[in-house]
Amino acid sequence: MTRVTVIPGDGIGPEIIASAQRVIEASGADIEWVEAAAGESSFKATGDPLPHATVASIRETRVALKGPCTTPAGLGFRSINVALRQEFELYAGVRPARGFEGVSCLFPGLDLVVIRENLEGLYTSMEHWIGEGHEAAIGIGVNTRAGMDRICRYAFDYAETHGRKKVTAVHKANILKLLSGLFLEVSREVSKDYPGIEFEERIVDAMAMQMVRDPHQFDVVVTTNLFGDILSDLAAGLVGGLGLAPGANFGNDTAIFEAVHGSALDIAGQGKANPGSVILAGSMMLAHLGYHDHAQTLERALTEVLREGKAVTRDLNPETGVNTQEMTEAVLKKLAS
Repeated sequence: MTRVTVIPGDGIGPEIIASAQRVIEASGADIEWVEAAAGESSFKATGDPLPHATVASIRETRVALKGPCTTPAGLGFRSINVALRQEFELYAGVRPARGFEGVSCLFPGLDLVVIRENLEGLYTSMEHWIGEGHEAAIGIGVNTRAGMDRICRYAFDYAETHGRKKVTAVHKANILKLLSGLFLEVSREVSKDYPGIEFEERIVDAMAMQMVRDPHQFDVVVTTNLFGDILSDLAAGLVGGLGLAPGANFGNDTAIFEAVHGSALDIAGQGKANPGSVILAGSMMLAHLGYHDHAQTLERALTEVLREGKAVTRDLNPETGVNTQEMTEAVLKKLAS
């Protein structure tokens, strides 16, 4: 039996996490869930958005399945996602984007992966005000050579182990000559150690345009923190939206799996949420834990439901009227068949 910390989160989080748990259990994987709290709901209940008990649980299990956690814009506590990544040094964010058969999207059949450096760049929380009246705000970006080397090697290793053929390094070194230039310099150096993997470079603004015009030319995309955050959402939009966008965050000895989308407080408790993203994250988690057959079985069941397009939530097919529970039941039925 494998112990996994599960964090329901906020908004639609508890609904979709419950769906993912049922599907993961039905796959036959031997998982023991250790429930923990985080996010705005935890803050309201305990005064702490990330309790010590939650951190201790993840430190013990070394793996977590997390629902979306609300972070107030501008004010309030800092992002739970950022806090967890920093706490456990989850330096690699892996976000696949796949165009599933049966899902209406701009680029059917697309299959690319955005790998994002999670700890450095402009997300280091190094910000401060200038002037008594907050006349200006300053944010400092930091990229280290060691951090850039680590994420680039992760991307090339990922390409090798997953049968991928090309890595594209995305940067803004033409303007941010030091901050982004260091990433580009290191990516070029690292690429020499992987002669079997094609390597190319793209400036981020041109990359965004090319992803919209012809994303099939890309395979594995590696980039720094802010650019990775933006481009991974763009990639999700190309294949039908965030409802089918899983994410995983890896460190040297800990991993946290999650739905990429937010907590969607406006539809919480209404049964409208698509559980697909966190189910796919659960499949990634099972593969990480060594339950490869279970992961493939789970993903195959969801793929069949998506292909049929009848028992899916309204974001995938507005004519179905299927709710979260009904879509989950459809996946469970495929698993049992």
